[in-house]
Amino acid sequence: MRKYFSFIPMLLIILISCSKSDSPAEPSTPEPPGGPQNQKDIAAVDRAVESMMNTYAIPGVSVAITKDGKLVYAKSYGKMSNGDNTPVTNASLYRIASISKPITGVGIMKLMEANKLTLDTKVFGASGLLGSDYPAAPAALNDITVRHLLHHTVGAWGNDAKDPMFKQPNYDHKQLIKWTLENYPATTGRGTYSYSNFGYCLLGRIIEKLSGKSYEAFTKEQVLAPCGITNMQIGGSTLAERKPGEVIYNAQSGQNAYLYNVPRMDAHGGWIASATDLARFMVKVDGFPSKPDILKPATITAMVTRSVPSSNYASGWSVNNANHWWHTGALPGTATEIIRSNGGFTWVVLCNSRSTNANFNNALDGLLWPVILDSKTAWQDIDQF
Repeated sequence: MRKYFSFIPMLLIILISCSKSDSPAEPSTPEPPGGPQNQKDIAAVDRAVESMMNTYAIPGVSVAITKDGKLVYAKSYGKMSNGDNTPVTNASLYRIASISKPITGVGIMKLMEANKLTLDTKVFGASGLLGSDYPAAPAALNDITVRHLLHHTVGAWGNDAKDPMFKQPNYDHKQLIKWTLENYPATTGRGTYSYSNFGYCLLGRIIEKLSGKSYEAFTKEQVLAPCGITNMQIGGSTLAERKPGEVIYNAQSGQNAYLYNVPRMDAHGGWIASATDLARFMVKVDGFPSKPDILKPATITAMVTRSVPSSNYASGWSVNNANHWWHTGALPGTATEIIRSNGGFTWVVLCNSRSTNANFNNALDGLLWPVILDSKTAWQDIDQF
């Protein structure tokens, strides 16, 4: 992911400038805000999505693209699952997996604006945010800060075979945290990047501790509602727990899409959402002047500032020197991505399957960049929010 974003803008500019169009671009003409009835298909988007679906056996995909704060393209392709030919729609809900992390990051930023914490507030120990909840935590954890959790720089609890979030599936949050602190105490490594689902689980508990509300309730109230989002929620674990309007997940290569304790993954990977609602979120935290953000400019700057420049990760967002922000999400049966480019665009791609082909991640990363960077793309002046 980081490698791809480091070279894609220049590469695509070169490719696009050398391409030849058989007909002049259609001029962009203003149209009144409305719904999909005002939208004209953009063949380059459709070709890219349909090609990826065919190549990697993805039954259903939803896409949302914003330009200057407006939802200029929203379209869904394919079906609910390999066994259900019901078409996916722009209202279809998908597991967004680790795209939950930017949402949690914004929640922490809201608490920071409310003077409930700072990035350097300690998490454990007598004066730590969770100190009284886990008094037996090893003293060596007392130097862990909120910033360490946000930036994945605790130096432990990584996303590998020992990932605590996929151990002890019957434990609740508190039981799992206690077990992890006893068995994987993370006594060293501060400042070393190690992508940590467990770190974001802790951030979810910090949100609960400081707000007095469940993580889901606080996030809906303080993050999603101000974005105009009403239908995002924490998903279920099993097919029987599928929510109204939610797609069916199609795992590949013998994987099981309904294996994990999704509600326990809340703050790091538990949300379900439509592509359009995630686009609503994006335009309210993107730092562009086209639409008021739900965070102050200084807070957004803090949110996307890295403490370890080589890591390309800030507070819930992957970032690079070109000022592009993004995050991916992946579970068996789920592949997702959100991107905020430096040119006023944001976009969302949600899939109800994830290929295990080695080329798939780069294909998803690069799916819409050629269209976004092509000056000939005829974006309509419409807003479908």
